[in-house]
Amino acid sequence: MNEPQLEAEPGSFRDPDSRVFLSGGDVYRALSARGADDWRMLRDAPLFEQLISEGKLVATEEVDSAQAPNILTGEVAAVLGHEKIPFISYPYEWTFEMLRDAALLQLELIERSIKAGMMLKDSSPYNVQWHGSKPVFLDIGSFEPLRDGEPWAGYRQFCMLYLYPLMLQAYKDVPFQPWLRGAIDGITPAQAAAIFSSGSDKRRKGVFGHIRMHSRLEQRYSNDKGTDVKKNLGSAGFSTELITNNVKKLSKLIAGLQWQASDTQWTEYGTVNTYSDADREVKDSFVSETAARKHRKLVWDVGANDGRYSKLALPHADYVVAVDADQETANQLFQHMRSEGEEKILTLVGNVCDPSPDIGWRNLERGSFERRTDPDLILALAVVHHISIAGNVPLPEVVRWLAGFNSSMVVELPTRDDPMVKSLLAAKREGTHDDYDRPIFEATLNECFDVVRHEETPSGTRVLYEVNPKN
Repeated sequence: MNEPQLEAEPGSFRDPDSRVFLSGGDVYRALSARGADDWRMLRDAPLFEQLISEGKLVATEEVDSAQAPNILTGEVAAVLGHEKIPFISYPYEWTFEMLRDAALLQLELIERSIKAGMMLKDSSPYNVQWHGSKPVFLDIGSFEPLRDGEPWAGYRQFCMLYLYPLMLQAYKDVPFQPWLRGAIDGITPAQAAAIFSSGSDKRRKGVFGHIRMHSRLEQRYSNDKGTDVKKNLGSAGFSTELITNNVKKLSKLIAGLQWQASDTQWTEYGTVNTYSDADREVKDSFVSETAARKHRKLVWDVGANDGRYSKLALPHADYVVAVDADQETANQLFQHMRSEGEEKILTLVGNVCDPSPDIGWRNLERGSFERRTDPDLILALAVVHHISIAGNVPLPEVVRWLAGFNSSMVVELPTRDDPMVKSLLAAKREGTHDDYDRPIFEATLNECFDVVRHEETPSGTRVLYEVNPKN
């Protein structure tokens, strides 16, 4: 019998005392002697069970360390087994409300840890994942003993990866996702100061203290090459009360940040669209019947919009990832899922024509969206025409891209007579999308999939296909 392969998680190398590895599909963490001491301090504190019971900290237990891989500089002193998160996502795929909820969880954990005599050594949103609409903190190795008189070491990181991105979208209506995707460490204080430089910006809450003063202090210390910044900050005598007050003020600031986005053509699409009631009934039935054929581990709903079809698939799946390219639509869907306490549908912002790439150290630290996606069923409803016509992707290439997932699917093709297709084609030069044609689509579909069935909607302008990957 083959032993399960041990594989270090590429994105967990930054903490020398704590490294995540995978074995047989399970998630473990190797700890150094210092990391093991910190873990046992956390484990023995009442806070540990409280956070796990509240769903705010990943379920964790110490396990046999005999089979731990050699992934730390020194000897592995302990190994932890973690609950497995159904789908790993990253902050540049989250909605505004998701990043704000994660920031508030981070601050809550800091405040409660201080009361328990502990502190978090960093403040990265990459330490947070999701049970549907509920954030959960993963990095057990981040907890360490509280050292009175030392500053909050994670403050700069919190600003760069939480506060500044949220302020960028709340105050400027500029999405933070492209910035975080292009800069894995976030927005620096100097960059934030340049963004919020106008007179009106300076009067906004948080800008003076957390951006302008932060940037000035960094510039001052960077110009004094002989200054030991960490030593000077430590000698300043930071009390736990000072840190707690700062955390409380940040919590209030972030809770008050609101993104007032204007409605787009997609935010009302679920209630105002070109579907007739008869079309909708056929589509609902088609999706439900396909989803019910067998239980699925993971369903991917691309172009999820209001989540209607994610919900139809959920009774037959362990987990659903609902992705939409429209920022406000995805944000509204997350808010709706959060209001329902939904823990099995994860909402993400994502454009299939510009998906999350491999980034970070050796392009392995954060895997691409497609590398993390292994669905049993994909719902590609009302998206093929947008990818092909709006995204300028030849229709056969769209089908071949879908085939690359090796998954069962429900695919919807709006024909050239569909009002939305006519609208998209009207903006294009004549002849540009002659390949957008039902016979071409069906020929490529039959080439790449086994077509189980297809059904036209009563309007005659849309066709639904149930397909399976070829054996």
